[in-house]
Amino acid sequence: MSFRKEKKFRVATGEFNRFKSELLNKGMKILHESRLINSIYFDTNEQSMFNESEEGLLPRKKIRIRWYNEDFKMTLEKKISSIEGRFKTTESLENILDPNSIMNKSLYDSQYGSIHPILKVSYIRTYYEYHLMRITFDEQIKYKNSKDKFNRIYNDPERVIEIKVPVTCDDDYIEKYIPYPTSRFSKYSRGILLSSSDLSEF
Repeated sequence: MSFRKEKKFRVATGEFNRFKSELLNKGMKILHESRLINSIYFDTNEQSMFNESEEGLLPRKKIRIRWYNEDFKMTLEKKISSIEGRFKTTESLENILDPNSIMNKSLYDSQYGSIHPILKVSYIRTYYEYHLMRITFDEQIKYKNSKDKFNRIYNDPERVIEIKVPVTCDDDYIEKYIPYPTSRFSKYSRGILLSSSDLSEF
């Protein structure tokens, strides 16, 4: 478990490609190849984690099971936002081999009690480094709400760039190299709103 600082940039396709090209020209290096990320987010029946995220309450969590590409080595991840900062814990799940079985699985959390699978999120991510920054580019973001009886898949019209630095970096470290305005981009929140046909919050 380690604290980190992060910034997100929500962009359209043209800005996404232009931003990446600009940083590559300045010396940004690829860390490893692109991969498909799959996550299933859990929440209470009242969607407490979603509501707390929308209201910006602290402390709060996002809890998900994640796997990459078609490799079903799954992990349970908890992203925690607190007054001290943000951090993530990761636990290997060796007893789950079939992603479909997750949709029938409930978990228990000490803060929220019984939680259930709510939203599946999939997207392509590429990984880069630039100075002390770890920069990821996410595209082809898709959402599937477990409560949707028609099993529809929703495509996000936007893309996201996320930059992370060690907590020891100055608060304005990212801004020294990336002079662009940041924006909130929670895939879980966007997926819930988009699959509910409500984009009025964006």
